[in-house]
Amino acid sequence: MILFKNITVLDKYGEIAENQFVTVKGSRIQSVGSTRPEGTFEREYDGKGKLLMPAFYNAHAHSPMTLMRGYGENLSLNDWLTDRIFPFEDQLDAGAVYWATLLAMAESFRYGIASSTDMYYFADSIAKAAVDCGAKLNLSRALVSFDEEEDMWKTVRFLEAKDLYEEFNGIGDGRIRIEMSLHAEYTSTPKLVSQLAEYARQIGAQVHVHVSETQAEVEACKGRHEGRTPVRYLSDLGLFDTKTTAAHCVWVESEDIDILSDKNVTVATCPVSNLKLASGVCNVPLLKEKGVAVAIGTDSAASNNGLNMLSDIKFFALLNKERRADPTLVTPKEAIEAATVIGAQAQGRTDCGRIAEGWRADLIVMDIAGPHMTPVHDLYNNLVYSASGSDIVLTMVDGRIVYENGNYPTIDLERVKSEVESAKNKILGALNA
Repeated sequence: MILFKNITVLDKYGEIAENQFVTVKGSRIQSVGSTRPEGTFEREYDGKGKLLMPAFYNAHAHSPMTLMRGYGENLSLNDWLTDRIFPFEDQLDAGAVYWATLLAMAESFRYGIASSTDMYYFADSIAKAAVDCGAKLNLSRALVSFDEEEDMWKTVRFLEAKDLYEEFNGIGDGRIRIEMSLHAEYTSTPKLVSQLAEYARQIGAQVHVHVSETQAEVEACKGRHEGRTPVRYLSDLGLFDTKTTAAHCVWVESEDIDILSDKNVTVATCPVSNLKLASGVCNVPLLKEKGVAVAIGTDSAASNNGLNMLSDIKFFALLNKERRADPTLVTPKEAIEAATVIGAQAQGRTDCGRIAEGWRADLIVMDIAGPHMTPVHDLYNNLVYSASGSDIVLTMVDGRIVYENGNYPTIDLERVKSEVESAKNKILGALNA
């Protein structure tokens, strides 16, 4: 059992409480209060000058793409994908994906991310990496199809997704949750969308999909599907009839937002990635006004180029202020909630994302004593506008410390970096041959 003592806490009500005592037993928070609990503890963590808060839940990621960090720069989304990313991905193998995922998990732990909603392929290697290092993961094998007659049930891609669900869903005391994933409208057929929606309903799996990331994507969809936007088209085919995370949603129209709200779809906005690829700015205030839950994703390290959630939180809070010419939009508290409890809820993790008795111990400790965090008029303001990812000194997932002061107890970081470098060099050698 661990005792965090004399520590500032972001409590279950979203309020700041000083000089608190928090105990963690096994995977859960046992007690929270202003009085030291009785008993002895395996470890007592002195929290002077520190903040204990919920860990972050990354609502949209492609973890193995750490291999492509910095590989495609200053390109439009279409050119970035077709000229750089897709050719590189054609050379991937299971080993490269495993090690690149471990690198992403190390970076995630460093920046306080306990869990990610991940979409990729070689998904069994991703799942094994998450299991090995103690991360939480909502994982899906992205499905694509360009053949109007192709039957999803007979494709290797679907069989991989099915096997992934049957082998890994719920393992690690629920740390690994398997979802169904459609890559996007523009990489699929109506038949695939309908069949995947049917299967997700049958097994009760959540869905993860890219939606309306660029204006060109939306206009092309309208041209293919009788004027329907991606949101309308996917909804008409039943994809949103199960709990869904829709990534990006930059170019959504008024009717789209009504659909997202009616279907209880969570939007995973990726502010840094969308800025870097010049995709646009998600209208977070309007989504929230119409009752749509909005969580925060980093997207991949290939388009971000990192997994520093505090960076995305800051951009999340700032972008709509400038775009809508209204500095009152998106409060710091709303930004932190989007990265914590709303992200956890999007993943179906209803006992995660708050510091409360009986909830999962997904926690981070931040050093709040630095000069850039002083003085404190409102700690939320400092967290969103002043804090740095380097202020995170400890990350805990289900009561297990996975990062502390530069150390990664569950990951051999030097080996991971070496394996990733070797995989990168092998792939570049093949591409340049």
